[in-house]
Amino acid sequence: MPIVPDVKDWTWVLERACPECGFDAAATTYAAVPVLTRDAAVRFAAVLDRPGVRVRPDEATWSALEYGAHVRDVCRLFDTRLGLMLAADPEGEPPRFPNWDQDATAVADRYNEQDPVRVAAELAEAAERVARSFESVPPERRGLRGARGDGAQFTVESFSRYFVHDLVHHLHDVRG
Repeated sequence: MPIVPDVKDWTWVLERACPECGFDAAATTYAAVPVLTRDAAVRFAAVLDRPGVRVRPDEATWSALEYGAHVRDVCRLFDTRLGLMLAADPEGEPPRFPNWDQDATAVADRYNEQDPVRVAAELAEAAERVARSFESVPPERRGLRGARGDGAQFTVESFSRYFVHDLVHHLHDVRG
């Protein structure tokens, strides 16, 4: 049974703590983002090693494997988007990120049929890459901007916290 797509605009997590997972963007420093990213990859490796990783807890919720594959792809996507922000002309319009339908990707890439060991390895690699990318941005460039297709605007700084909320939130989703 297909999952009902999540169409919420999660940018509000930059303004207040998430009541579901407890993540507080305002209390999260930029320096903490790579640490939290690497920690999420380690914790997801343990999740992906659990029995029943392909089992959905209910019809409306992804399996742990689907969440792991999604988090891997989020790390890849945000690394690409961060690169767009850093490569853009700081005096020009902020780059617009192409839309990404995470639910369509989960179906098209058959997240729940992927090998959990491989997903864990790819997630670790993608998390390390994006963590290094965030670490490489000097403080004077953290105000560079980018925008989603829906117009939501980010600086590198706010983008980092928005990104890491996704990882923390999905660890909350698969707690067990």
